Amino acid sequence: ISMILIIDTTKPNLITLALKQKSTIVASLDIDTNRNQSEILLPEIEKFLKAQKQKMKDLEAIEVANGEGSFSSLRLGIVTANALGYAFGIPVRDNSGFVTKTKGLNVIDPIYNGEPNIGNK
Repeated sequence: ISMILIIDTTKPNLITLALKQKSTIVASLDIDTNRNQSEILLPEIEKFLKAQKQKMKDLEAIEVANGEGSFSSLRLGIVTANALGYAFGIPVRDNSGFVTKTKGLNVIDPIYNGEPNIGNK
């Protein structure tokens, strides 16, 4: 049964993972990250797939949230989805279904809703 892994890191304190079969969400998990998304995203993906008896290499696609959220959180999800897609030969698309082909690779470019704010307000 082909599944699509959904990765949403658009909120700085939350990771949402889900598995979708066709257009139906069959499993989902919200993980409170306490601003540690980069440290726990990959281990949480591995645990989530294992709990659902799925393997990365068997996924049909990876879908990643794009266009809203904090600069760093959004970038983390997109980079992770692109890297996993490349490593396992899995198509990657954003939550609107958009795909970019770059040098023959299927990648997602982040769509930021503003400039990064690095420093104090």
